Amino acid sequence: SWDVGIIDGLSGWTSSVDDVPADTIARRFRYDVALVSALKDLEEDIMEGLRERSLDDSTCTSGFTVVVKESCDGMGDVSEKHGSGPAVPEKAVRFSFTIMSISIRADGEEDAVTIFQEQKPNSELSCRPLCLMFVDESDHETLTAILGPVVAERKAMLESRLILSVGGLLRSFRFFFRGTGYDEKMVREMEGLEASGSTYVCTLCDSTRAE
Repeated sequence: SWDVGIIDGLSGWTSSVDDVPADTIARRFRYDVALVSALKDLEEDIMEGLRERSLDDSTCTSGFTVVVKESCDGMGDVSEKHGSGPAVPEKAVRFSFTIMSISIRADGEEDAVTIFQEQKPNSELSCRPLCLMFVDESDHETLTAILGPVVAERKAMLESRLILSVGGLLRSFRFFFRGTGYDEKMVREMEGLEASGSTYVCTLCDSTRAE
């Protein structure tokens, strides 16, 4: 099991980590660092969204809600037929995320207002890689060992808020994660037979089959 606790502050932490089994190669960013980078890239869009909806800072004290779509899929055969180095699986898996929407609830209002919506949720341009690993996607044990810390970091972020300077002011962000981009075979591998029919209808939105 992995116990992360609430990740408090980014100073003094490396932005990428190596905590993977010795018999494979994986490289990943810390989840909170990657989300901060993504939000800073969207800073202009966030400010523009606030201006378009005539929301000023005094009416938005509750903070922003960010919906993140997670994706994890095998990349197929990536073998190199030359060069030296450790013998690693000749298949790769990529774990990535996309910021789908950012919304805010103004004081006194019941409904949240969406200030950013990703127009191309399945585009490579909006998809941000978090972890790249040389592993066969059917190797459940290795996959779990690599992605375990990622899941622990995600859980820690669900239970905390991120304070980030956007537009010159410190603002609060809460994250909600949707695993709509998981490959069907991988969902079965990770969750067992009850996931043989995906929880979600498609990879474009987070509507579930139950709904």
